[in-house]
Amino acid sequence: MEWDAIVIGSGIGGLTAAAALARCDKRVLVLEQHFVLGGMTQTFERQGFRFATGLHYIGGVGPQPGGAGSFGRLLGWLGDGTLKFAPLPDHFDTVRLRDATQPGGEFSFTFGAPESDNIARLKALFPEEVDGLDRYARDFKQATRAARQMFALHGLPKPVASIMGWLKGGGMRDAAQRTLAQALADIGNPTLRQLLGARGGDYGLPPAEAPLMLHATVMGSYTHGAWYPVGGPQRFAESLGATVRAAGGELRTSAAVAGIQMERGRACGVRLLSGGIERAPAIVSAMGAPNTAAALPRDAAPGWQAEIGQFKPSGTYVALFLGFEGDIRSAGIDGANHWIYESPAGPDALDWNDPTETDAPSLFVSFGSVNDPAHTGGFTAELLAPCAWEVFERWKDSHLGARPEDYEATKSWIEQRLLAQFRRLFPALADRVVFHELATPLSHAAYANAPRGAMYGLRMTAERLLDPALHVRTPVPGLFLAGQDVASLGIQGAAMGGFMAAASIEPRLWKQMSR
Repeated sequence: MEWDAIVIGSGIGGLTAAAALARCDKRVLVLEQHFVLGGMTQTFERQGFRFATGLHYIGGVGPQPGGAGSFGRLLGWLGDGTLKFAPLPDHFDTVRLRDATQPGGEFSFTFGAPESDNIARLKALFPEEVDGLDRYARDFKQATRAARQMFALHGLPKPVASIMGWLKGGGMRDAAQRTLAQALADIGNPTLRQLLGARGGDYGLPPAEAPLMLHATVMGSYTHGAWYPVGGPQRFAESLGATVRAAGGELRTSAAVAGIQMERGRACGVRLLSGGIERAPAIVSAMGAPNTAAALPRDAAPGWQAEIGQFKPSGTYVALFLGFEGDIRSAGIDGANHWIYESPAGPDALDWNDPTETDAPSLFVSFGSVNDPAHTGGFTAELLAPCAWEVFERWKDSHLGARPEDYEATKSWIEQRLLAQFRRLFPALADRVVFHELATPLSHAAYANAPRGAMYGLRMTAERLLDPALHVRTPVPGLFLAGQDVASLGIQGAAMGGFMAAASIEPRLWKQMSR
């Protein structure tokens, strides 16, 4: 076998797994079906503007000692030493809620770090909710501790995970099944409830569905601040990829995998869509659990394949990429993200079900270029609007570059409607837009190989958190699962899923978790 391991997918989960194995002197082949490395950390350029596709901010990479900066130290060890991060503003998430009783028709609040400051400022705004906010803060901390135990179960050796599940299973089940909405039930003010659930787009679920432990894990990652990669998100692939190449590995693009090869009941290689077979004693799949199951022969762990098939994908979205004339910082843009809710339902109604007839009920707007001190070219913004997959499902069998006319017409209509909405919400930037381009769920499905254009892999419900099928060690010997379908979602969660897969192959890596 020419390779010590093959990693399918070059998103942050696959890159982390590959770099970790390379640090153990393994020759790793990384296969990416797209023509650009990086998965949702990739960037693209249009007319002198560079856009991010999936990373808009990240936590855990600051200079602080201990757990506050542990993810950054791990990335530094995995990469070539060139990966750096710049801080976002102290108040990095601005929430704007529709409220007819307020000037301008909206209520706004800025979240930042530390979380204790957010709670203190909310208490000053809502003094009648002091007790409820204290309970929420306590529940938040307890859920964070429970989440650490829960995610560990998906990476620990299965005998250890079974014992831990037997000892703590009941408590973890109860913790996983408690939703954010339940945790906020004692808060009477509806505006405050909406504020606390307003950043659910970071995990793609409304408060009624979102496990509190998921909410606490994702929001808790920003407790010590938010950061942006210097030079743009593509720096992940450049830095981690350098480690893979230095150990004799290869990162190959336009290399779609047609299937996983089996021999004597064990995964031993991959069959490429272009023809040919690559072999290795360890196969790490970072292309998502459903795609992994679909790549196996039908008689390979059929029960596991069926169980994976029962999970639902996370929600999808449309993305509007904007390029501006001039320096948008002069218009008051400081790099903070904007969470905007135009519907009275707020975070309880995320999806845009009728994009050709109505404005988007919820929007996330990121100005990442402002946060990158190494940014070159024009300033940009990425606007994401959660939407229903069913709006685009009729064209799911069409292909990039050959979409039918009715799809292109619908896409153009939505693009113009979303652009008009942005100009209304950001009047100081209305006349500065000189470039705009829309991506739909079909774009995400094509470029990221994401079923139904899913934003976050599998839908992160309590059932998905608790299911032992989503373990780094699959029932197929030699096949390991990596990425956000293993542990938590997002950049940090997907990276941890990749690292746990690598550590399951090379146990000496576990000690690096304490860096």
